[in-house]
Amino acid sequence: MDELQQFTKYLWKSLHRGKLPLLETETAWWILVSALDFTMTYLLLVHPEIHFVESNPIALRFYHNWGFKGLLGFKLFMALFVALICQFIARKKLELARAVLVFGTFVVGCVVVYSVCLYARGGPAF
Repeated sequence: MDELQQFTKYLWKSLHRGKLPLLETETAWWILVSALDFTMTYLLLVHPEIHFVESNPIALRFYHNWGFKGLLGFKLFMALFVALICQFIARKKLELARAVLVFGTFVVGCVVVYSVCLYARGGPAF
């Protein structure tokens, strides 16, 4: 817990001094792709002709218990959690943090592209 408190203090001090690690571009792409992921999930779930089920069991639980607000909260929390973890990693290994964000953006981007294809076709490929 001590490490978490130190990291929290570091973030607040860095925000006030403008000295966070330089991952603005990677973080912006990560947040954008995460927002697109939620948007496509929403569109697929509300589409009347597409029978789509969220494939992430944890996200599905949030959706079943709290609806779209719960799903949005979960996906937003995960996106922010990954961004903060990468900021923490960047304190010691900037290139590793950058690689984690780029890889995560690529993976979620592939999911978004697949979701767009599902939406355009009107349902699953199988």
